[in-house]
Amino acid sequence: MFSIVAPVWNEAASLPEFISRVSEVMQAQGKSWELLLVDDGSTDGSAELITQAAQKDSRIRPVLFARNFGHQIAVTAGMDYARGEAVVLIDADLQDPPEIIPELIAKWREGYQVVYAQRRRREGESFFKRFTASFFYRLINRITAIEIPLDTGDFRLMDRRVVDVLNQMREHHRFLRGMSAWVGFRQVGVPYDRAARFAGQTHYTLGRMIRLALTAITGFSFFPLQVATYLGFVTALLAILAIPVVIAVRLMGSAAFFGQATTLIAVLFFGGVQLISLGILGEYIGRLYDEVRGRPLYIVRQGPDDAAPKRPTAAKRHKKN
Repeated sequence: MFSIVAPVWNEAASLPEFISRVSEVMQAQGKSWELLLVDDGSTDGSAELITQAAQKDSRIRPVLFARNFGHQIAVTAGMDYARGEAVVLIDADLQDPPEIIPELIAKWREGYQVVYAQRRRREGESFFKRFTASFFYRLINRITAIEIPLDTGDFRLMDRRVVDVLNQMREHHRFLRGMSAWVGFRQVGVPYDRAARFAGQTHYTLGRMIRLALTAITGFSFFPLQVATYLGFVTALLAILAIPVVIAVRLMGSAAFFGQATTLIAVLFFGGVQLISLGILGEYIGRLYDEVRGRPLYIVRQGPDDAAPKRPTAAKRHKKN
């Protein structure tokens, strides 16, 4: 069996087309399959569309969240419920074409356990988004010990063994493309052209992109903490070098260092360095606090088994009659 996992958040306009294209692609494979649609607290009727689709086709399995938990958590929930020997992660906005799935499956059958789709072109995206995405991937590869493939998103196929390993990693601040690179196994990329959104606007705003980048950096690198240490050494060295300079200038009778302006500037500079360092520490401590609390990653108000129509047993039908 193949499991297709698709997180959904306010994608009512594209859902029917997405389900139709995935069904057409998977039926051509000649193998059993399931489509897990994880509704991440949508408010546009997406959950109702998912439920209706599940009633018409038993291969569609809905997972409906009690509220919005975020894209990475929605993907995680789909992986938790997936039953296939291979699991495909894909967004429901049709930017990642379902027609690429057979190419991922072909590579999996060759023996690769992680087959990631690598973006060759990105249609319908601004220069700013393309530039920031490219810069981010190159930055994360420079400051972390793992090598995350460039220009890749969550669109990928993973073997059941890889999925089982990832399902054991229950961290709250998740960066799945980094986690799948960290676990290792045999990996290969399949290049493809990313399409523009089928309908609506992107849900990955600048703020969401920044939060995801922070999660990736703090989850896979201690570089920010090291930067704080380097700043401390640099400012301390500047202070040590400045002491004899100030003494010499004062002895020469120069008025350059008289008054409070210089002292004020120095205090503000060192205070800024300290606050930046505390902020970096706070980011890591906050993430530790989230993990220590041990809260569940998500809350499901309706799972795949709950969606199946409940038929009365023979005893209940007899009693009703």
